[in-house]
Amino acid sequence: MVRWMGELETETSRDPGIRPQYVAAMTALASTPEPPYYAVIFSTTTTQDNDGYAEAAARMVELATRMPGFLGIDSAREHGFGITVSYWESEDAIANWKTDAEHTVVRETGRERWYEAYELRVARVERAYGFRSD
Repeated sequence: MVRWMGELETETSRDPGIRPQYVAAMTALASTPEPPYYAVIFSTTTTQDNDGYAEAAARMVELATRMPGFLGIDSAREHGFGITVSYWESEDAIANWKTDAEHTVVRETGRERWYEAYELRVARVERAYGFRSD
């Protein structure tokens, strides 16, 4: 599991502004509704400059959980490669997230400092199934 995700759980579980049903999704597999819904897949390779990155990433998750239409998030990072998949009710919800002012500033900082490269893909989820042991 991503280190900052554990830190985020500690911080956000005390923050009444974050909807509690999403705190668990930050440290475990996201629990999503029946399809259809949308997935935003954000794959990155990072630079050596990671100063402030974990804090910014945690803040973006915190903000996303407060956005209308947010459903959950899965994220992993290892050896400079990361992938974050956020789930949304609609394309309008995704567009609103993209235009959030604080998200825009962090996105620009990422381009300037933290990312060597990234790809962002938006997909409509038509089918979903899984397994969880008891």
